[in-house]
Amino acid sequence: MKTPADMGGIYVTTESLVRLEGRARDLAFVQKARSHQQLAGRMQSSMRGRGLTFEELRDYLPGDDIRSIDWRVTARTNNPVVRVYGEEKERPAILVVDQRINMFFGSRRAMKSVTAAEAAMLCAWRILGSGDRVGGFVFNDTDIDEVKPHRSRNAVIAFADRLAKQNGELNVASSTAAAPGQIDVVLGAVANIAHHDHLVVVISDFDGHTAQTRDLLLRLSARNDVICLLVYDPFLLELPKSGDIVVSGGGLQAELALRQSDVRRAIDRFARNRGRELRAWQRKLGLPMLPVSAAEETAPQLRRLLEQSAWRQRRR
Repeated sequence: MKTPADMGGIYVTTESLVRLEGRARDLAFVQKARSHQQLAGRMQSSMRGRGLTFEELRDYLPGDDIRSIDWRVTARTNNPVVRVYGEEKERPAILVVDQRINMFFGSRRAMKSVTAAEAAMLCAWRILGSGDRVGGFVFNDTDIDEVKPHRSRNAVIAFADRLAKQNGELNVASSTAAAPGQIDVVLGAVANIAHHDHLVVVISDFDGHTAQTRDLLLRLSARNDVICLLVYDPFLLELPKSGDIVVSGGGLQAELALRQSDVRRAIDRFARNRGRELRAWQRKLGLPMLPVSAAEETAPQLRRLLEQSAWRQRRR
């Protein structure tokens, strides 16, 4: 079996993250729903965003700006009619990217840490291309780096620098202790900033998640649009039926006898139960929990998952 080292999938660089800009243009974070307004367009966004959106036509009233008059409809009906638009709202975006030691794992193509970094930058470039401010948090087991949301390429490149720096510090021989609770610390910091009308994208394997993690996501989703990208490696779901492997968390090592069916079943059960628990948050919290595999190209997956998420929203 090839290792990530054979395929160059262990680390990312700022340059490789910047090059993802061209692949981000056809991603869509707007989830559409059918409008119930009689004269509105066929579809309207169910997520908050920027821009003036057409809402309705109505009769002209004294005091209306004459520039809002729809002259074609007025001529056709012989009655002054104005076009009404919704309020322009900005939707700053906050990206939360996990680069802890638990993300330093991959069976093929790339490490989970690399996939998370790629997904974050694809989101960042697309959001900037939509005209919104973008920033976020990059965190590992000891440090939390914050980039304030800005509407500029320099801000996105600064975010890429923080990502590449923390990604490059990951090492299997690291003596740093794992910090499962770090994800809750970061989500708490995000909740203190994103009071309303933000887009929050959390990119992690959610290792160490607790009831507090769920509550923080629920708090965020009450007044913001939240999308969770669940990064995983399919190795635990496709275990080989022969041979032994040695796994390490840095300080400790363990040998797994995969030739023993009970060992394979125990690992498979753990992985699938964990996945089901996290995906259940999608139903309970009403927020997308989209699985992204580290064994496949990131951009096509992200495009497909966002399209499927929009379709599910339309079916509600």
